Amino acid sequence: MDRKNNLQSLLMWADRIGRWIISTIFLAAAIPKLFNPYQFAATIDAYALLPDVLLLPTAIVLPILEILLAIGLLFNCLKSKIGTVVILLFFIALLSYSIWLGLDIDCGCFGPDDPEHKAFQGLRVALIRDIVMLLPLIYSFWYHRYRHCSAHC
Repeated sequence: MDRKNNLQSLLMWADRIGRWIISTIFLAAAIPKLFNPYQFAATIDAYALLPDVLLLPTAIVLPILEILLAIGLLFNCLKSKIGTVVILLFFIALLSYSIWLGLDIDCGCFGPDDPEHKAFQGLRVALIRDIVMLLPLIYSFWYHRYRHCSAHC
């Protein structure tokens, strides 16, 4: 019985740590963008997908959404996990499309002082990171498959 409890504890902590890491990454990405919306809007503009009128609203709403998702992940909110998967899939699609087009731009993931500013390689690193971030979320869905504690969020 003790072995079963140890395994359950290990599985629980693997879920928590995975969600907390993703939450931390989302907060680290959102906060600099939130404080520099005009610079983030310029980064979004480099993707050439949005009309000018939507650049600044997107540059404000996206970091707020990332912060809300990060908070929800800390509290194991099912809607936040689903939202995080959706936004990561969107980012993966956007980065894949940008790489396919051969864009030589900053991904903008961590705001104007993005450490991945090394242009085209930054898009590839961001793509890999976003794919890897899906793994703890998939695990979390698996771990909570029979639990209803997350359904209230």
